[in-house]
Amino acid sequence: MIELLKDSFTQFFIQTGALEWFGVFTGILCVWLAAKNNIYSWPIAIVSVIIYIFIFFESKLYADMGLQFYFFFMNVYGWYYWSKNRNNPAASRPIAHITQKEMLLSAIGVVVFTFLLGQLLHKNTDASFPFIDSFCTACSLVAQVFLARKVIQNWLIWIFADIIYVGMYVSKDLYATAVMYALYVYIAIVGYLDWRKIYREQEH
Repeated sequence: MIELLKDSFTQFFIQTGALEWFGVFTGILCVWLAAKNNIYSWPIAIVSVIIYIFIFFESKLYADMGLQFYFFFMNVYGWYYWSKNRNNPAASRPIAHITQKEMLLSAIGVVVFTFLLGQLLHKNTDASFPFIDSFCTACSLVAQVFLARKVIQNWLIWIFADIIYVGMYVSKDLYATAVMYALYVYIAIVGYLDWRKIYREQEH
């Protein structure tokens, strides 16, 4: 049994390249800093998404690859948005709560995007899991906008999407990335609880 576990861990490290390990490190760090409401999460996130453009291309996860380009521009935007009034804590961007209109538009957007992108990938590429990948991509698009705008429910969307991502990456032998997304689930839970506490303090 011990020998089997040893072989499994050895295989895990052998199959995980240096680029993926660096992507995992920067990915975990940027999400952790975001959960702590730290602005330095954005430049680190930019490095991480550049790495994962190459990783997802090699794994034929094209929706995820395209998502990284979107993340790149949203990280630049988030960095700018969070930087406003940074030197004036009293005027810093407060944590916001989702509105009913945002919920409805987000749900419609996810459904439409999943269907259109899923069909495109299914019919025109050799993409793995075209509809699941597209659905997670759609959820991530919405969550990233809410994160950049400091809407607290971004963490709940990340928790849901990241759980699905874990299974998908394991099936593609991206074990280190799967572990990273499992950690993302934990960090997102912590982020939600921390942001909820700050939000309640804002209301008083």
